[in-house]
Amino acid sequence: MRKLYKNSIQRLAFFFVTLAIQIYLVVRIILESKEYFLYFYIISLIVGIILVVIILNGKSNPSYKIAWIVPILILPIFGGAFYLIYGGNKLSKREKSKMKIQNIKMKTSLRQDNKVLMKLEKESEYAKNQALYILNYADCPIYENTYNEYLSPGEIKFKKLIEELKKAKHFIFLEYFIIEEGIMWNTILEILKEKVKEGVDVRIIYDDVGCVMKLPYKYNQELEKIGIKCRIFNPFVPVFTNRLNNRDHRKIAVIDGYVGFMGGVNLADEYINAYERFGHWKDAAILIKGDAVFNLTVMFLTMWDFINNSDDDYMKYKPENFTDRKYFSKGYIQPFDDSPLVNEPIGETVYLNLINKAKKYIYINTPYLIIDNEMATALKIAAKSGVDVRIVTPHIPDKWFVHAVTKSYYQSFIKDGIKIYEYTPGFMHSKTFVVDDEYAVIGSINLDFRSLYLHFECGAWLYKTDSVVSLRDDFKNTLKLCQEVTLEECENIKWPVKFGRLILRMFSPLL
Repeated sequence: MRKLYKNSIQRLAFFFVTLAIQIYLVVRIILESKEYFLYFYIISLIVGIILVVIILNGKSNPSYKIAWIVPILILPIFGGAFYLIYGGNKLSKREKSKMKIQNIKMKTSLRQDNKVLMKLEKESEYAKNQALYILNYADCPIYENTYNEYLSPGEIKFKKLIEELKKAKHFIFLEYFIIEEGIMWNTILEILKEKVKEGVDVRIIYDDVGCVMKLPYKYNQELEKIGIKCRIFNPFVPVFTNRLNNRDHRKIAVIDGYVGFMGGVNLADEYINAYERFGHWKDAAILIKGDAVFNLTVMFLTMWDFINNSDDDYMKYKPENFTDRKYFSKGYIQPFDDSPLVNEPIGETVYLNLINKAKKYIYINTPYLIIDNEMATALKIAAKSGVDVRIVTPHIPDKWFVHAVTKSYYQSFIKDGIKIYEYTPGFMHSKTFVVDDEYAVIGSINLDFRSLYLHFECGAWLYKTDSVVSLRDDFKNTLKLCQEVTLEECENIKWPVKFGRLILRMFSPLL
């Protein structure tokens, strides 16, 4: 294993060396062509202007457009080249075609029970409309009578996951952005080894960028040797490419078709506070049992078949094929996914729907606060209209430059009545919304441009379930451990720091 880790570090070093060589060659070619530099500059300028026109007329968010237009106009040679290499937020045409096939299978496999929608409509037209949006654009139905339990912090999710994994008899599907060897993963792996011996179908998907410094190089092959089927999403390559933009940021676990987990907790020790990385790690997940788990199963199989070039029969994995038990609960739940390939910002729109429908309060936990003008305006309007808007962010950041951009929003938000808190014990990694004791969303979707526009994500939309109340209570208890950011603090920050944050914020869609 030491050799494998060494190979992983060498792989990352090779990546950066290769990128440095690529940049050096481009600069060298430009400098060596002094007699043609003027022509080269003019051509680059023309190409830059064409790119700006294309970007302006594209479907991207305005903030994302500005972040690219500024460097292209200021540095047409390098800005234009960088955009051509790295600026796209989509996979290749071949991959899009493959994913389209999987999306069709997903749509035909996940059928909405119209009786549930009709019942929801009688209770709330607003709730029905929100659920209908998710159904129409994410192809994910809404369910009732599905048990769901809010789990926070990560230690609780870990304990529950272990309990359910030990019960597995038919299959285990795990899809995570980060997996890292340690107490959490090694405990899970020992269970998976035993389950493979029992004939359980164990499959794992992990993101290569998320795990590049977490797992040994070719770790998937090590898992395959012990009978665990493993696939890597979007392998890390030492070349400037827009493929690096799209990552599988989802956190999904499915056990025997009727037990599922999703949320913000990856399979690594900091997520369960087994070791301290950025102070105490506050995270959240949700346990789901019953019919709604089929949404998670199909999400996983869609990604698996996309990577594996396979064609699973999704209907074989329906909950009723593995249990006769019926689960009953209050309210409704709608697990959904968000993909950069559908040209629809599903995660952001789900959040905006909650903000715009709020009457009493909006409570938000987020590790990052890097949002576009639409969402910022929606939050400010809600606060100005008398809605109690509170946002909790980390006090100890995992990335200083990202946290600097987060802080750049504080002053204007506080001025408009939004209350900002920082989680004093450490890092807030939960991604949760709770509104009016009625609605909630919990999942992997951060309030940043990468999660909202570039990554594969997932979440659970909740209406009047017990988990909504649990989430609300947990938020209020968390506030006791937070410090409120005051307007005076924001105004006393030195102007060079404010200016630096604003510069970073201008390029925030690229971070």
